[in-house]
Amino acid sequence: MKRYVILIAGVMLSACANQLDQYSFSAISPDAVSIKDIPAVRNGMYNSVQNSPGERSFILFDMLGGTIQTNTGTSRDLINSTLSPLNTYIASGWNGYFNALFQVNNMLAIANRFPEADLAAQSKGEAHYFRAYIYYSLVTRWGAVPILRGHTMERVPRDPVNEVWAFIESDLDAAIDLLGTSTNYYYVSRDAARALKARALLSQGKNQDAAALAETLITSGAYRLDAFEKIFRKQGNTEIIFAFENRTEESSINISDLFYTYAHPNRGQGVYKPTPEVLALFADNDNRKAISLINIAGTECINKYPSGQTGRDPVIISRIAELYLISAEAQGRSAGVGRLNELRRFRGLDNIFPANDDDYLTAILTERKRELLGENFMYHDLVRTGRAKEELGLLDHQLVLPIPGRELLLNPNLTPNLGY
Repeated sequence: MKRYVILIAGVMLSACANQLDQYSFSAISPDAVSIKDIPAVRNGMYNSVQNSPGERSFILFDMLGGTIQTNTGTSRDLINSTLSPLNTYIASGWNGYFNALFQVNNMLAIANRFPEADLAAQSKGEAHYFRAYIYYSLVTRWGAVPILRGHTMERVPRDPVNEVWAFIESDLDAAIDLLGTSTNYYYVSRDAARALKARALLSQGKNQDAAALAETLITSGAYRLDAFEKIFRKQGNTEIIFAFENRTEESSINISDLFYTYAHPNRGQGVYKPTPEVLALFADNDNRKAISLINIAGTECINKYPSGQTGRDPVIISRIAELYLISAEAQGRSAGVGRLNELRRFRGLDNIFPANDDDYLTAILTERKRELLGENFMYHDLVRTGRAKEELGLLDHQLVLPIPGRELLLNPNLTPNLGY
């Protein structure tokens, strides 16, 4: 089956639309792409990475992390129903990430063909970032996955986890070398690649390097902690490093619709709500509370995505508060507690001084729940710190997601994650 490059112009990259030639929505064979198509291919890459994995890909680690539940069951019920080889969202996420990867690899191949083109180096750097982002999403869900550096029709096997992480770091290093600053935080920048690399290093337990990179961003002067009402209400702010703009006219991602109920003025399906344990985390003096949570006609809802069914909200990938938490965790209790308390004080909370390292990790993870609720972190946080089995009641095999059953049938060289 022949696959095509998605061309989208004047939609995803609206903020610099005056710098781009305008093309109609279309899809053409990769071989037919010319130098003038690079801006549209770039738009298509952004659009595909944002949309192809589906809206639940952006909250899957909340769905599996014990922070949300359905209206008719517990968080454990949601975890069990999601962790199935036949689960639609697991399968669509797998397919979506690999569909997006196809577009990213197209962008890399085209940028290499036309190095003299405007945007070629920038688009190449963005593509390396997006490929790393895709593989970070894959390895933290499924563990070992096939590494595809280009297009192939072969039924490829899974590559070892350590090789996937090395590939992610290599792509991020390439992005850092190619990228500079961006016109705004809806475009990938060198700092976005640094932020994602700090996250990847922490995930691997490379704490010294993770802390150093996080501190580079914290002390750069380019970012500062800011008010939640700015961060999550589309106001100019100093926190966001990179986010998908997620504009209504080009987006299928509507997280707000899943969190708000129909009783809200902007309406919503109300599929998921915060757990009682999450509600208890927020003290009244925590200035994140009102933007994180809202009670709608007696039902508690997550409030970070305000558009309901009336529009779309940006999807934040990296912001400076996460880097504070990365630095605090990676430096350890003695050196890192200062960063933890700096964040807590800014959010209206008192300093804490945990008595031992285990209590300190508990404090870090608790603060990550408060700060990053609804932003796709908790399941992986608990898996990477070795606490998922105890806190979520997971079995050994549930520390990774099941390989979708259809993929195992289509590719006999894929091996299943044992236990499913």
